[in-house]
Amino acid sequence: MGHLASGPQGRARVSKAGFSRWFVRDLYSDVLWVLKPFYVLRLWWRGRAEPLYRHAIGERLGRYDVVPAPGALWVHAVSLGETRAAAALIDALRRQRPNLRLLLTHSTATGREAGQALLREGDAQAWLPYDTPGVVQRFFAQFKPVVGVLMETEIWPNLMHAAQAAGVPMVLANARLSVKSHRKGQRLATLMHPAVASLRLVLAQTEDDAGRLRDSGAAEVVVCGNLKFDMTPDEALLTRGRAWRAQLARPVLLAAVTREGEEVMLLAAWATLPTEGRPVLLIVPRHPQRFDEVAGLVQSAGLSLARRSQWGESPDEAACAADAWLGDSMGEMPLYYAAADVALLGGSFAPLGGQNLIEAAACACPVVMGPHTFNFAEAATLSLAAGASLRVTDMAEGVARAVALLQQADEREACSRRAVAFAEQHRGAAERMAQHLVPWLPA
Repeated sequence: MGHLASGPQGRARVSKAGFSRWFVRDLYSDVLWVLKPFYVLRLWWRGRAEPLYRHAIGERLGRYDVVPAPGALWVHAVSLGETRAAAALIDALRRQRPNLRLLLTHSTATGREAGQALLREGDAQAWLPYDTPGVVQRFFAQFKPVVGVLMETEIWPNLMHAAQAAGVPMVLANARLSVKSHRKGQRLATLMHPAVASLRLVLAQTEDDAGRLRDSGAAEVVVCGNLKFDMTPDEALLTRGRAWRAQLARPVLLAAVTREGEEVMLLAAWATLPTEGRPVLLIVPRHPQRFDEVAGLVQSAGLSLARRSQWGESPDEAACAADAWLGDSMGEMPLYYAAADVALLGGSFAPLGGQNLIEAAACACPVVMGPHTFNFAEAATLSLAAGASLRVTDMAEGVARAVALLQQADEREACSRRAVAFAEQHRGAAERMAQHLVPWLPA
């Protein structure tokens, strides 16, 4: 390979490949530049339901008033799930570097709100910049981080190119790459492979993820496990959720972190159940901007509805009598899992890849999941093997199996114990990842 590259034909091939990569990234940048006004309008539109999207929009375009922390570790956690996973890693790093300075960036309002709890004096928080060359260059000029840690899947071509130019080593932590995303990346290989190849280190969740990431261009990949096993549910929320459950004379079936289309399937299956002795149906949508939409669907199905946002510490008498509850709050999933007897896993009944089932296990809530769990493939497989969850083919079967489990107290309690044991068994990823990251940090 080295001999071929040293001759004229080799240099021509290298030059042609280099030109091709430059051209594709330049074209990508031009498209993003044209779309920039629509990107800003979309942020403003989303800010109707989530006002935080309208906060500091200039940061998205590289205009920062934030005072940077000198020698900071930069962690990018796009949304709520990644931010909560990052918390376990940041805690592990701070145990070894108590004076660690942190720059935390996000792309969503839920991520930024959750990230505020991770900040200490001297830390900084900002939006991730839009992925055009000038914007990302201003980001690195402003903050000058010593190292960048991207959580899970967040690889942006211009961001990675600018990091290289600024001399900032980049690490992908808790990295995952589904079969579906890998295929998509292969179709965009000229754009994405150089970005992946520029990573100095990848800390992968599983061996399968590691193999796909290597095939996508990553050079240094280490399997460390999944940080989400190290997330500890808030005990106060668990206690409150158990208290809610104790107020009810009926069992609770939770539809956890549901996505578009799943509530319609759920309510259709629910309508086939006998009305006498139905459990309380608790629905927690994934996205807050859909709370009102889902409330309308529930009421259109003829069910009486109580919304979490309309009561305080505990449900009132009217809520306890309602057919369904809507979990229209953020950051309270442990509460909802503790209040439930069984959970249907959102995102797994539509072809969306599933949501995080590890949190349910840590909260001792048995899970019934649909066929689509490619975003958490290994965790789903391990959970099934541990007897902490059940797999079904569609929503109708899922509702039927969940209701059957509600009526089998001994099996349900055994499943809860297996779920907790499963979650405990796979802890430790945070410490393993911290060991790899500490050498990059200032002493």
